[in-house]
Amino acid sequence: MDGRLEREITYLKGVGPKKAEIFKKVGVETVYDLLQYCPRDYIDLSEPTELAKLRPGDEEPAAVRVRLVKKLPAAYVRKGLTISKAVFTDDTADVTVTLYNQEYTFGNMKEDRQYVLYGKVTGSLLRAEMSSPMIFPGDSEDLIVPVYPLTEGLNQNFLRKEVKAALDLLGDDSPDIMPQYLLDEIKLPSLKYAWENVHFPRSVYSAVEARRRLIFDEFFIYSLAIAYRRSTSDELSDYVMKRHSMKPFKEILPFSMTQAQMNACADCGFDMMSGRRMNRLIQGDVGSGKTVVAACMAYFTFKNGYQSCLMAPTEILASQHYETFKKYLEPFGARVCLLSGGLRPKQKKETLAGIADGSYDVAVGTHALFYDDVQFKDLALVITDEQHRFGVEQRKKLSAKGRRPHTIVMSATPIPRTLALMLYGDLSVSVINELPAGRKPVQTYAVSGKMRERAYGFVKKQLDAGHQGFIVCPAVEESELDIKDAKSYYEELSRGAFAGYRLGLLYGKLPAADKQAVMDAFKEGALDLLVATTVVEVGVDVPNATIMIVENADRFGLSQLHQLRGRVGRGGDEAFCVLITDNTSPENVKRMKAISGTNDGFKVAEEDLRLRGPGDFFGTQQHGLPAFKIADLTRDIPLLEKAQKLSAEVIEQDPKLTRGRNRDLSRMVQELLRRGSEIS
Repeated sequence: MDGRLEREITYLKGVGPKKAEIFKKVGVETVYDLLQYCPRDYIDLSEPTELAKLRPGDEEPAAVRVRLVKKLPAAYVRKGLTISKAVFTDDTADVTVTLYNQEYTFGNMKEDRQYVLYGKVTGSLLRAEMSSPMIFPGDSEDLIVPVYPLTEGLNQNFLRKEVKAALDLLGDDSPDIMPQYLLDEIKLPSLKYAWENVHFPRSVYSAVEARRRLIFDEFFIYSLAIAYRRSTSDELSDYVMKRHSMKPFKEILPFSMTQAQMNACADCGFDMMSGRRMNRLIQGDVGSGKTVVAACMAYFTFKNGYQSCLMAPTEILASQHYETFKKYLEPFGARVCLLSGGLRPKQKKETLAGIADGSYDVAVGTHALFYDDVQFKDLALVITDEQHRFGVEQRKKLSAKGRRPHTIVMSATPIPRTLALMLYGDLSVSVINELPAGRKPVQTYAVSGKMRERAYGFVKKQLDAGHQGFIVCPAVEESELDIKDAKSYYEELSRGAFAGYRLGLLYGKLPAADKQAVMDAFKEGALDLLVATTVVEVGVDVPNATIMIVENADRFGLSQLHQLRGRVGRGGDEAFCVLITDNTSPENVKRMKAISGTNDGFKVAEEDLRLRGPGDFFGTQQHGLPAFKIADLTRDIPLLEKAQKLSAEVIEQDPKLTRGRNRDLSRMVQELLRRGSEIS
């Protein structure tokens, strides 16, 4: 890269230490940073409108090419407020312009000169007015004018002037960070062209092409850094597995595994036999059977003579996985234990001893698994369920209990594969995109609170037919907000609409023993209806449940609603989910239509991502997605896919990025890796 671009922003004339501090607030510290500081919008002055065609009160601002007829005397209203007025014409009509505290601009304007005004017309048909429009010289060559995001102390004119000064540093021979062979392959313009046209485009097309190049650069360097790190940090495994037939495990299952499940098992098996440490994400929709894949790989690990463990975010989910693993693994002689905060001291001591001396082949538990007192004899496989609920350091701590064990992380939050590759960095990705045979889509309806009594009637029909159901609330206790809370709603329903039925109450802070007792009663059919918070979002598997009502559905993300409705219909019977919301905003109407219109979790997730943006979709903490300056992860996926494909090809051909044509790329990758936090 040109060394002048790496200089501090004070290298530019007009930028002193104070302005440099202001620039720092928007992430601009060098000349290069300023060139990368892209406009948020543009003003098109290329086709001005005639004044006579504009009407006072028009919503959209317009550009008009006019001549200054007369400057009126400035009025000094009070200290700190000066009002200046001038009359302009374009020979179809006149307009009076009012400026506030702009003596410098007003003083430089000359009568009988041409100007371009950009703003909204107010006043009346007899006397058109413009208040504080943008004013450009009539002979300006910039017909498409950039509009930048600002902070206090920066204004548009100053920014445009400094960007032009930065662009003047670019010579015709300015080096490009991207090798020419890559630009040719994806048909992208040079970096010099991109910077010139993203700031002062010659046309709308050139602005689009310029932005496309800069977006690709961001995606490509990030993707290349991930691919580079993966190629240079592959660890040899202390646990090189030998081939064992999976046929006995498959035969013990009361159902046939889907092809997608078998593919995921094959991916894991290949990794674990390769001699290198496995790091694999298994991503699957609600009810797609990820747990069976996890149990299959625990079986494979057991057959090789090693231990495995599975960590779940809640005791309910851990308990359920424990029962599943016992059912499918103990017939082969594997011993399975459950480690959670709810164990009595004596039970915990015995369990810890069994894990340490190898008596237990599989340990299932909550975050209690990564406590210091948990020691394994030979931990070869670590499985984390709903991994986004655990911090990176927690997962590392669990893996440290073995000698570089293989790892599987499972997620039931479907996201596009391209984003999964970014979010999970150096993990390989397996997708389970089939539902088990016999599973029917959950019929979903969004209704207002006026339909609540009818919804109750529908629930009663399901309960009277011998099925069970859920009512989910967004809060545990009553608050000032007008939302349903689980505790008071449970009392209300027990005494009122569902007085003749057996109801249970479940929420996160319920004591572990009470929580387990409620879940056991519901699973065994001793309860008809469970009133709960989102604690039932994951892991609750009651095949007889066929109906769910979600109160205040607008308070949940689409992916969360999809997770919730995945709790019903797991036994093959027709199932229903009723979303109750009185929020009639256009955005919420779109959201409810989206969730009601499909049972495809990947489509739901894509719509959720589009509506909420990456930060809200993944959660603001530890979501692991980089904060791109120009690229938009909800809009620019095709470019991201191209960047990921090309970065993989580059690393395959030049794993260490030592070839001359990749030297600048290597420097950019090393800089990104040094910053570290942007790549989880």
